[in-house]
Amino acid sequence: MGVAETFDRSARSYDASRRTLVPCFDGFYGSALDALPADRGRELRVLDLGAGTGLLSMLVAAEYPRAHFTLVDVAPGMLEIARERFTGEAERFAFRVGDLARVELPPQLDCAISALAIHHLPAHEKAALFCRVFEALRPGGVFVNAEQVAGETQEEDAANHRSWREEARALGASDEDLALADERMSEDQPSTVREQLAWLSEAGFEGVACRFRHGMFAVLAARKPVAG
Repeated sequence: MGVAETFDRSARSYDASRRTLVPCFDGFYGSALDALPADRGRELRVLDLGAGTGLLSMLVAAEYPRAHFTLVDVAPGMLEIARERFTGEAERFAFRVGDLARVELPPQLDCAISALAIHHLPAHEKAALFCRVFEALRPGGVFVNAEQVAGETQEEDAANHRSWREEARALGASDEDLALADERMSEDQPSTVREQLAWLSEAGFEGVACRFRHGMFAVLAARKPVAG
């Protein structure tokens, strides 16, 4: 089963389990928002890569009422939930079904954002996507990737996964929640924070940083230099 089919199977139940399956939910998504432009009144063009049900776009849209969004995801069922979420603001949101490794990115973006999606790509496709995002951004544009990451060693990776399960259980994750999460994780190909910061720098970004880290969750941010 591919990524699209796996996520389409759990599309309707996906959002309900976010706060239990992402135990650091507030710090994780809050750090992603904090990495975006400080002027909340700006009119922004935002691309959400692997947007899923539109959860991250919803949080950003609430903070930036003049922003317009393009949501891209490989799973049509997930994007259908996003369309329903934004029914009342259809003029602000566009939706495209596409594979992140191949989909054409719209140009002249102010922000590219992503949450828990890019880790489905193998390492070389992540690095290539970072280069494509760099080209799609305007000078001064920002890229924020709230991501599931690998540990620097197998031991660290295993410890992070154990801690995640324990925290999720403590927050009320059910056997079904964990089983669906395990099914989705079977498609994962996470990379380390160190690797991804290096790829962002190699793509040409500046201000490359890990803005948040909690076990297997991290928020990476970078900015395209201002020309001249």
